[in-house]
Amino acid sequence: MTARPPPTFPRVALRIARDRTPESRATGGFLNLRRLDLVAGMGEGPDSPPFRYDLATRDSLDAVVMAAHYRAEGVRRLFLRSAIRPALAFRSIPPFHDGALWEVPAGLVEPGESPAEAAARELAEELGFDVEPSELVALGPPAFPAPGIIAETHYFFHTEVDPRRRRCPEGDGSVLEESALVFDLPLAEALDHCRTGVLRDAKTELAIRRLLEAVS
Repeated sequence: MTARPPPTFPRVALRIARDRTPESRATGGFLNLRRLDLVAGMGEGPDSPPFRYDLATRDSLDAVVMAAHYRAEGVRRLFLRSAIRPALAFRSIPPFHDGALWEVPAGLVEPGESPAEAAARELAEELGFDVEPSELVALGPPAFPAPGIIAETHYFFHTEVDPRRRRCPEGDGSVLEESALVFDLPLAEALDHCRTGVLRDAKTELAIRRLLEAVS
């Protein structure tokens, strides 16, 4: 059976009001750039010649990824949320993308938070479920999403929720979260959407596959 398509995505047209790149520094923003000359030690052999390497850093470096799910009429269902990703919208080479993605909720671990505390906060902000950190179960080991450029670690969690207790999510106050949609679908259909390219967010696909293993 063909998986049903997700709801119509809320369209947000992004445009550049001002490009601040020419006057910007490599540090002092949401992302910071370390531009290094590295030397690779070759065991007992000579060190390599110096080579250039750029690293991205961030004050809140790590992130949490949450799979909120429930069972109804014998079917496991998963909640997804719409997201607008400007980096995709301003992609400069083919294949171009409008920046719209369906994702499981995710967010940064703030200073002083444990990953489980951050996951509980993000679930409330993005889906409208109030859960205790102790209700979140680790969904496999942490993973590195882009180790070639940033040391960010993703912590995966899942929790079973009661859809009747979901309230309207408040978001985190950012403009891009104001028009977000939340919907749920059968977990098996979510995996089908990953296979066909309807769901293209890598952390979401990894969460879906791990959740299928955990609940099967």
